[in-house]
Amino acid sequence: MEGTVFTQALEGMKHVKSEEGVMLTKPFLNVCKQILPVIDKFGPAMALAKSDNGGNIIRLENKYLSNPTQYNHLYSMVQEEAKTAKGSSSCADGLLWLTRAMDFLVGLFRNLLEHQDWSMSQACSDSYGKTLKKWHGWLARSSFTVAMKLAPDRKKFMDVIGGRGDVNSDMKKFCTTFSPFLEENHKFLEHVVDLDFCAYNVVERSQGLSHLCEPIPAHCDKH
Repeated sequence: MEGTVFTQALEGMKHVKSEEGVMLTKPFLNVCKQILPVIDKFGPAMALAKSDNGGNIIRLENKYLSNPTQYNHLYSMVQEEAKTAKGSSSCADGLLWLTRAMDFLVGLFRNLLEHQDWSMSQACSDSYGKTLKKWHGWLARSSFTVAMKLAPDRKKFMDVIGGRGDVNSDMKKFCTTFSPFLEENHKFLEHVVDLDFCAYNVVERSQGLSHLCEPIPAHCDKH
């Protein structure tokens, strides 16, 4: 592999925002797709998580493709449906859970950078506890706990995602550059969709583990 698993995503992030500073749909989703193969390195234990995240990307991408001009800006599709979409098939729901999944990956990468003595299982568990865990029901938590116990050897994992590049340098750049996009997503979802969104985002999805999640509390998540 030329470069690292982050190489394409680092290049893609240069195009996520327009000259006016607006988040663009296709570039953002492309970055998520480019980093998703990291989950493959965990083996079959994380197959459901990958399927679920891929489903969220496809949902948003299909909406974008239905009218690329109208939905060129990432938040436009959410703003359009905010007062009418009431269920887990909404773009708002897809963007929220995709963003949370990316939070988990960024947290994992930071742990690998900051805690050289941690095992993969420990790095994963810590990130999970700080990101996805509070939104999962007991069954989803149990499933993720099993998956994290089956996490690959740290050195082998780093070798695989490192390819022929400087994996630590690229990983740090990815976390530093991508995190602000995720924070912006959370702020947008919190303030634009507001309490109506919190109420209907109960997540009874047909794919992956997110259908096992708890309803979103009325106060929504604060970042």
